[in-house]
Amino acid sequence: MKIFLQFMKPVLGISIAVLIVAVFIWRDQWMPLSDQKQPGEVNRAAAVEKQGDQSKASEQEKIILSDQAIANLGLKVKSELPETYWKTLQVPGMIVDRPGRSDQGVISPVDGVVEKMNYYPGDTVQPGEVLYTIRILSETLQQTQTNLFKDTQNIALAATKKKRLETTRGAIPEARIIEVANEIKRLQVAIKGYQHELLSRGFSHEQLQKISSGDFVRDLDILVPDRMSQGGMLKKPAVPKSTGKNSRPEAPVTFEVQECKVDLGQQVKTGEMLCLLANHRLLAIEGRAFRDETQLLERSVHEVWPVEVDFQESAASHWPAVKQRFLIEYLSNVVDPVNRTFAFRMSLENESRLVRQDGQTQVLWRFRPGQKVRLSIRVEELKNVFVLPADAVARDGAEAFVFTQNVNTFYRKPVRVLERDRRHTVIANDGSLTPGSFVVQGSAEQLNRMLKSSSGNDLPEGYHIHADGSLHKNEEEGK
Repeated sequence: MKIFLQFMKPVLGISIAVLIVAVFIWRDQWMPLSDQKQPGEVNRAAAVEKQGDQSKASEQEKIILSDQAIANLGLKVKSELPETYWKTLQVPGMIVDRPGRSDQGVISPVDGVVEKMNYYPGDTVQPGEVLYTIRILSETLQQTQTNLFKDTQNIALAATKKKRLETTRGAIPEARIIEVANEIKRLQVAIKGYQHELLSRGFSHEQLQKISSGDFVRDLDILVPDRMSQGGMLKKPAVPKSTGKNSRPEAPVTFEVQECKVDLGQQVKTGEMLCLLANHRLLAIEGRAFRDETQLLERSVHEVWPVEVDFQESAASHWPAVKQRFLIEYLSNVVDPVNRTFAFRMSLENESRLVRQDGQTQVLWRFRPGQKVRLSIRVEELKNVFVLPADAVARDGAEAFVFTQNVNTFYRKPVRVLERDRRHTVIANDGSLTPGSFVVQGSAEQLNRMLKSSSGNDLPEGYHIHADGSLHKNEEEGK
């Protein structure tokens, strides 16, 4: 036995040394196995870690702001409910004069020299007022006045002669009386022709009577025509009749001298333009669309869909809201060969204000020809959606977010964007946003940047948050 033990001692020593060397060599394989936990311990650790991640994620989806920060950002909230939104086609447009109704030129009816100018560009005039006084230089009109005076005197002499011959009827041949009567008829026809020519040249009936008496007209007054307000061209909108005693009659239609074509002392010819009068009460909105958008506009005309017009007015303009309903009344059948677009028009009834200063009256129109507008043509109807301002939605890559408010706490909600234009963003009602939620109406991008840069629970120093989301100052801070 002693011999056996003596023999095994060296073998055991060598085996233990080999085992130690093997354990050291294969330590990378057996050491990770020693760190493994039991299944129950693994599940509990995973649950704790998941709960911590969820809590951290929930903290990262909200941001707490003080009342001063909310005021500085100018945050406004609104309770949002699903509504109907029209997907539109954005088309550029311009306000233009309505042909034959907005402008009218005043021409010179005679050859002459401009002797007097009573109004200048920017002045307002009314029908019947004198625009210009022209010294007549036309030899034809001078001769016409002379002939009118002569024939008027001749017809008076012929009438006296006829009366004298009729008193001696029977002593003279009847043919002489008939001859005098025919002469009177010829003179009457000639006088009527002269009067018609002078009336067409702008002479009045009172002036014709003066010419017949020998008082020739040397200066002709050019009046503001009143035919612009006839034929329904410049009808005022219907106003309910008032039964009170303080009802006032409608003010006469006023026109503006838009442009003067002649100067004082300038010689003009018959038919030459003197000035341009304008009344911008009835205007038109002209839009331009491409050929491939024809079907969309034709459908809008067929369905009688109104067009939304953005006049790009400032909020401080103090004009009332536009209550007109704009419908496409005309689609051009000609494509412009230069810009490859076609025109369509809608009627626009303008508004004005009268400004009186130093005895002068000026008409200030709300809309002016040449003013640019944006037109929204209805294309598709989207029902049961949320419509928010454009800056109420923040984008972060493919994700889109809105912020809801609970007192001082703002929560970020992921949403799905269906449509977006210059003013609105349309959100799907898929449950991500609860109807009636108080959604922040702007500064969403700034709130999203603040949320990403925060640690998830950044309370202002010296404040604490209540369960209802309100922020309160620590009582100890005020002592």
